[in-house]
Amino acid sequence: MKEVKIVTKDLTLHYGQKMALNSINIQIPEKEVTAFIGPSGCGKSTFLRCLNRMNDLIPSVKITGEIRIDDLDIYQKKIDVVNLRKKIGMVFQKSNPFAKSIFENIAYGPRINGINDKNTLTEIVERSLKNAAIWEEVKDRMHDSALGLSGGQQQRLCIARTLAVEPEIILMDEPASALDPISTGKIEELIFELKKGYTIVIVTHNMQQAARVSDNTAFFYLGELIEYGRTRKIFTTPEKKQTEEYITGRFG
Repeated sequence: MKEVKIVTKDLTLHYGQKMALNSINIQIPEKEVTAFIGPSGCGKSTFLRCLNRMNDLIPSVKITGEIRIDDLDIYQKKIDVVNLRKKIGMVFQKSNPFAKSIFENIAYGPRINGINDKNTLTEIVERSLKNAAIWEEVKDRMHDSALGLSGGQQQRLCIARTLAVEPEIILMDEPASALDPISTGKIEELIFELKKGYTIVIVTHNMQQAARVSDNTAFFYLGELIEYGRTRKIFTTPEKKQTEEYITGRFG
C-alpha cells in the first residue's frame, strides 16, 4: 500500500436540513486511482467536491468533521483556498474549454500564477499537452479555438489545463460519461499513465470503468460509505450485501 495522501474523519455534510454525507471515514493512498461508485444522488460527487472545498460556494452547506491532505486540515480557518485548489486539479463531467486558443487554454493557469515568460509558457503548454496524450493531435493548431476540438479532445485538453498548474491530486467527476467508446478508452489509458505522478480520485457511474482504471473503490449509498477497499476485492468478494447487489446490477 502506498503512503496515504487524503484522510477524512467523520465527514458530514448538510445542504440546509438535508444530510448529503454521513460520517465518512476514508484513507486515500497517493499515486493510485481511487474510484467512487454508487447510484445517482448517493453523495459521491458531493464528497469529491469537499476535497477541494468547492462546496464552500453553496450558501446552505454545513460541513463537520475533518479532511486532511498530507496531514494538513484543509478546513481550518487559515487555509488559503486558492493555493489548495492549485494543489488539487478538477476535471468535470462536461468538458469546459475556454473560448480561447488551444495554447491560451493551457497557458491560462500558469499566467494567473505569475508566469509570463513566453519560452517558459511554451514549455509548460507542450509538456501538459504531451502528458494529456493530445499533443500530436493539436501541435499544428495551437492558435485555433479550443472549441473546434471534438468532445474527447476537449476533455483531454481540460486535463492538460489541469496539469499545467502542477497539481498533486486530480479529481475527476465522470470524465468520460459524455464521450464515445474510443474517446473513453483514450481517457482511461491517460488515467492509467497519470497515476505514476498524481493521486487520482474519480467518480464514475460506469462499473466496468471503475474495475478497469482504479486501484481502490469506494461504494456510496444514500450519503453513507458502505464499503471501501482494493478494487479487485470489492468487485469479486465484497463484504457487504449491498455492495454485491449494486455491483451485480440488482439495484441502483
